[in-house]
Amino acid sequence: MVLTMTTVVILRYGFDIGWIWLQESVLYMHAFVLMIAMSYTLLVDKHVRVDIFYRNLPKAKKNKINLFGHIFFLLPTCGFILIMSWQYVAQSWSILESSQEAGGLPLLFILKSLLIITPVLLILQTIAEIIKVTLIKEAN
Repeated sequence: MVLTMTTVVILRYGFDIGWIWLQESVLYMHAFVLMIAMSYTLLVDKHVRVDIFYRNLPKAKKNKINLFGHIFFLLPTCGFILIMSWQYVAQSWSILESSQEAGGLPLLFILKSLLIITPVLLILQTIAEIIKVTLIKEAN
């Protein structure tokens, strides 16, 4: 991604060449990395949170907070995103939507599919986290 962006800048400002498809590819790459990485970030427990109090809590309380957050915040948010974006993504696929820019990438419908893929992956990972916390609770 860095090399691609560097190439875009050199071509644009050094040679006065603007390749829209290359500029859009940087956007697409960032979107894919960020959207797909959300569920992995949940897996390794590195999502943003207010750690002022959380970091000093015992593991049992952390598990309760995580369970509460997963059930009452993350699952409903993912469900809302999934429901609200379904028609939007379906319409994009029905017309095989592409970039509005001349010379842009013809794959915008695939990029918009991340609005469905990301919440589904997050829901699956959230269910796995809930099961994990529940099993830890039962083991103690």
